[in-house]
Amino acid sequence: MGIEQDKFSFDRRTSGVLLHPTSLDGGHGIGDLGNTAYKFVDFLVEAKQKIWQILPLGPTGYGNSPYLCYSAIAGNPILISLDLLQEQGWLSPGDFVQIPKPDFPSDRVDFDLVVPYKMGLLEISYKNFLSSATKDEKEAFVFFCHQQSSWLDDYALFMALKEAHNGASWYQWDAMTSTRDETTLANWRNKLGQSISYHQFLQYIFFQQWALLKSYANERDIFIFGDIPIYVAHDSADVWSQPENFLLDPQTGLAKLMAGVPPDYFSQTGQLWGNPVYNWENLKNSGFSWWIKRVEKIFTLVDLVRIDHFRGFESFWAVPQGEITAQKGEWIQAPGEDFFTLLREKLGQLPIVAEDLGVITPEVEKLRDDFDLPGMKILQFAFGSDSANPFLPYNLNNRRCVIYTGTHDNDTVVGWFEALSNRERTRVIDYLGYISSRGIHWQLIRLAMGSVANIAIFPLQDILGLDSQARMNRPGMADGNWDWRFKSDALHSQLAQCMSYLTELYGRYS
Repeated sequence: MGIEQDKFSFDRRTSGVLLHPTSLDGGHGIGDLGNTAYKFVDFLVEAKQKIWQILPLGPTGYGNSPYLCYSAIAGNPILISLDLLQEQGWLSPGDFVQIPKPDFPSDRVDFDLVVPYKMGLLEISYKNFLSSATKDEKEAFVFFCHQQSSWLDDYALFMALKEAHNGASWYQWDAMTSTRDETTLANWRNKLGQSISYHQFLQYIFFQQWALLKSYANERDIFIFGDIPIYVAHDSADVWSQPENFLLDPQTGLAKLMAGVPPDYFSQTGQLWGNPVYNWENLKNSGFSWWIKRVEKIFTLVDLVRIDHFRGFESFWAVPQGEITAQKGEWIQAPGEDFFTLLREKLGQLPIVAEDLGVITPEVEKLRDDFDLPGMKILQFAFGSDSANPFLPYNLNNRRCVIYTGTHDNDTVVGWFEALSNRERTRVIDYLGYISSRGIHWQLIRLAMGSVANIAIFPLQDILGLDSQARMNRPGMADGNWDWRFKSDALHSQLAQCMSYLTELYGRYS
């Protein structure tokens, strides 16, 4: 059937910026889908960039990680713009008086302050909608709920049930609810009807605001580069509503085998993510319908997609229940070839990037290459060994790849360079020839721009030349991540001109 979308080509030489919407500037403690997002698109246009890369957009749970969401499809309500709601008439100046604005920090997101503040105002907006929406507006909401019912019904009920259980995880609910007894769920639906409708409303507004922002970007030749986490959170509507797709302990609902990666560059004990791994046998028998619907849905929101932890489609690291590190796991085969073959048959050739970092085997590379999926190259990884290092620009053997100075999981370029050993720092300087007075970040940006990789992406922190304090994520650390924001005066014409100059110089603008 294929997917109708604005065409993005990996053969086009382009560049772009990695920035999650939560990191945008704004007046409500967190970046959102309002005016500052549109201004950021305008900055990309002025800087002659073509790509805005984001992290997953889902509703975050524990640790505020966009890679641990309550749904694989739903949007994060705290990204909803309160200002746009006010423009629509669903919030009034008096509503903001009811919930006083906390003293938010200007350079980071204090989620403990933001979440209750924004959710309180979103509840008011829902009540205003119910009381004052026109017939057409209410019909549009009903149509959205019907159109999205295949995932929205379970998600809205799941969120209402979590609230009714004081935030407890679904596997801690009573047995009849956690195992989805139909009579029990029917009783809950009757009891929680208003709460269910509220969560449907939040998704209606999120998708409405996101669609307008994406259209604004696409009309200006800016493509949205999305992200699909390979796994979903254990405490999610997906695992609760379709447990047959995951390897769970049938008695407790806990993950029988947990996802993660063995010891690597980021952690000596590996990374134990805790997500349940997939029941690939069941997924294959169902024609991978859950996965195909997931991919189809993300492509209604973005123009190209990175699949996080791509290697998990060839084989995945599975850690037994009860372990506290990822060291005692094993690699288990996954039916990646069957999945991507069927995905292509159902949806056509899609612009998908394989996150092929970490422990990559020839089998993983073959899976990536058999389906012509571009991989990723990270310049921060290029200088820790000898001249054969595959991340060095002269070793890139395929233009169809994406080169980064670093990703959300890396330190900033400035922080990385400051933390290098003398030997590694000397190697970087020798390779570059010198360190410019403009800073190491501009030299790595220039290095990526001048590479043969058709796509070059830069975290905004690197464009701004920020140190480790601006790092987005520290893998293996549960707290203190995902909260960086840029300040209101950070983006200016001189910065856009610098990016524009390099983009044209290295043939990335046409």
